[in-house]
Amino acid sequence: MAKQKQLAVIGLGQFGRGVANTLLSQGHDVLVIDKDPRSVNDYKEFATHAVVADATEESKLSSLGLTNFDYVIVAIGEDIQASILTTLILKDMNVKKVWVKAINKNHSKILDKIGADYIIHPEKDIAKRLVRQLLHGHILDFVELSQDYSIVELKSSKKINKKTVEDLDLRTKYGISLLGIKYEGKIDINPSPGFIIEPKNVLIVLGHNKDIEKFKEAELYDEFTLKIKR
Repeated sequence: MAKQKQLAVIGLGQFGRGVANTLLSQGHDVLVIDKDPRSVNDYKEFATHAVVADATEESKLSSLGLTNFDYVIVAIGEDIQASILTTLILKDMNVKKVWVKAINKNHSKILDKIGADYIIHPEKDIAKRLVRQLLHGHILDFVELSQDYSIVELKSSKKINKKTVEDLDLRTKYGISLLGIKYEGKIDINPSPGFIIEPKNVLIVLGHNKDIEKFKEAELYDEFTLKIKR
C-alpha cells in the first residue's frame, strides 16, 4: 500500500471535489478549504479537516500549517485572479509542492511564471488517463472534467447505424472528439474514418457538455424520445 500523504485541496467546485474524494478514498489525510461554508460543511464528516477560509488572505493560509503538507492542490474554479494570488501566497510560504488547475493557456503561462510546481489541465490530463484505462480494458460511463466538460459513453442509434466515423464528422459538426468505440467486448481507440457504426456500438466522446447534448439530440434521440423530453 502506498504511503499515506498529507494533502490540502483549495476550492470545492466540481474539480476540487473530485480530487478530494479520490484522495480520501485512497486513505490520505486531506484538508479541504473553501470560502463557501456550505461546500465545506459537506466534508466535515469525511475530510481529515475542513476549513472555511478565503485562500487569497495570507494570514488565513499561514495559520493552517500548509508548509508541513506533501502537496497543496489549488482547484479554484473560474476565478483566475484568486487562483493566481493563492498560488503566489503558497509559493511565498515555501509550501513543498503546489499543484494548480489552469483554466486556459494564458492562466497556465502565468502559473508557470510564478512558480507553480505542476499545472493541471483537466481536459488533457483526464484524457491521457482515460487512454491508459482503455488500453487496460477499463472505461468509465461518465467522467466530469469540470463544470463544462465531460467524457461520456453514448450508445449508437438508428440514425447513425451504418454511418462511418467520417460521416459523423463529430469535430466539425459538433466540436466534440471521438476517443474510441466499444463493440463486441473490444475497444477501438481513435477509430479510422472508415469505421462503420453498428447497433449496440458505444461511442466514447469528449467535449463541452452543451456540444455533447447537441449531438445527442441531433443524432441519438428518436422522435419518441424527443417528444417525451419536451
